[in-house]
Amino acid sequence: MKTSDFYYDLPQELIAQTPAEPRDSSRLLVYHRDTKQIEHKIFRDICEYLRAGDVLVVNRTKVLPARLAARTQNGGAVEVLLHKRLRLDEWEVLVRPGRKCKKGTRLTVNDELSLEVTDVTETGERIVKFEYSGAFEDVLSRAGSMPLPPYIHEKLKDPDRYQTVYCKENGSAAAPTAGLHFTEELLKKLRSMGVEIAEVLLHVGLGTFRPVKCENIEDHVMHGEYYEVSEETAQTVNRAKREGRRIVAVGTTSVRTLETVANADGTVNAGKGETHIFLYPPYQMKCVDALVTNFHLPESTLLMLVSCLCSREEILRVYGVAVEERYRFFSFGDAMLVL
Repeated sequence: MKTSDFYYDLPQELIAQTPAEPRDSSRLLVYHRDTKQIEHKIFRDICEYLRAGDVLVVNRTKVLPARLAARTQNGGAVEVLLHKRLRLDEWEVLVRPGRKCKKGTRLTVNDELSLEVTDVTETGERIVKFEYSGAFEDVLSRAGSMPLPPYIHEKLKDPDRYQTVYCKENGSAAAPTAGLHFTEELLKKLRSMGVEIAEVLLHVGLGTFRPVKCENIEDHVMHGEYYEVSEETAQTVNRAKREGRRIVAVGTTSVRTLETVANADGTVNAGKGETHIFLYPPYQMKCVDALVTNFHLPESTLLMLVSCLCSREEILRVYGVAVEERYRFFSFGDAMLVL
């Protein structure tokens, strides 16, 4: 299958620059796979489609203030974007411009934080070692800023709007954006309806959002991302699967985590590690029955993943409707519920 098979035309003005206020006031396109029916709702209307016994699986990762403005010893400006933590003080990062960051280059962020480039990977990432005193997360909170995607040009007034209300563990270089639509009140209402909420962890790396540059999608290699599935979550999911209840994943990161640990019968195993899973048609979901997601970039691995729930042709038809109806796209955009 070709990467170009997943292209669609998107007017630039439909790329959301700011999040909806309040969170659950964004629009919601509901797609019914069995009838191919499309409905247009508001996100808080999701309560009409979830039912007692459903297990809503969310990703509890928290976004790091991963963008750093640094300077070389000669005063040249360099942007450093944290990608993946390798050890306590060692990270894989992206730098721009790369020509200023050869092996051995030292960079200064501020009086508290500096780093040295210790290696350059085959794909152009830098391995850096940070120098700081105290807790790294505290130092980073003062030195860094939120790593908003490059297609967002508006400054984010409230950094918490790029975090889910249920985020807990630092580690992501980007937000699991489908979860941004949920409020504490909406989650409370779902629980009162009998919807179970289970947590997984997948620290979102930049590889998830990188363009597929291969002509054939089978040749694309995903970057590894750290995941955890607790025994409690595995038991909750497995009990639901045995009883014929639905597993509703919030976001593609939750899907990738569940499908990484899924057995052929849809049950899952508790565990942790690094996943490189790449889901594209004709893959059949083992565990996930329904999905809450945003609208994704053309030719992206995320669009390919969503296509596994029906077909490439059908998802592109649905996206065409979303464009016609002037939905807002990408990270701060509207949502889609695939049932």
